[in-house]
Amino acid sequence: MKDKVEDKKTALLQAALKLFTEKGFHGTSTAQISKEAGVATGTLFNYFPTKEDLINGLYFDVKGKLSRGMSKDVDSQNTFQDKFRKMWYNLIEWGLNNQEDFRFVNQFCSSPYITDYTREVVMEEYVFYHDLVMEGIASGEFGDYPEGMIISMFYQSSRTIVDFILYSEPHDKNKAIEDGFQIIWEGLAKK
Repeated sequence: MKDKVEDKKTALLQAALKLFTEKGFHGTSTAQISKEAGVATGTLFNYFPTKEDLINGLYFDVKGKLSRGMSKDVDSQNTFQDKFRKMWYNLIEWGLNNQEDFRFVNQFCSSPYITDYTREVVMEEYVFYHDLVMEGIASGEFGDYPEGMIISMFYQSSRTIVDFILYSEPHDKNKAIEDGFQIIWEGLAKK
């Protein structure tokens, strides 16, 4: 029985992801989401009492996947720069392999429909990211920049590289990822 419940919830989240990224929050009705998921509209409200609850649940789900993707094997790297590079490669690969999820995060990261509570809980998934940046600041790897600026520059630059690879189709994807890393590293590293 639990598998059926999870299957319906997963179907609703996947349908919402598809429709929110295609049509936006206001352009997507709960009836459309239910139809796309293959469940009754009443079923949607059993899992998510409001559309806002659904988008917050989806944001939590997608940001959790992103966090797990970014942190994969980072601790196995020897140097700080290698850890930072590994996180960069993970983030780019995750964005390329999960384009709809990546687009959703980009579209809704500043949405007024994502509650402060959801943002706070989601940030608990990113302690490794903040810790790594703080390690770079404390060890002098980074220039004298605020933590938030470093985090923002890293993430926003990853969006640029994902878009560049998707829409420009460079001959060597790995070179594009490494070139992007070198740009961000040289910009943030202590001179």
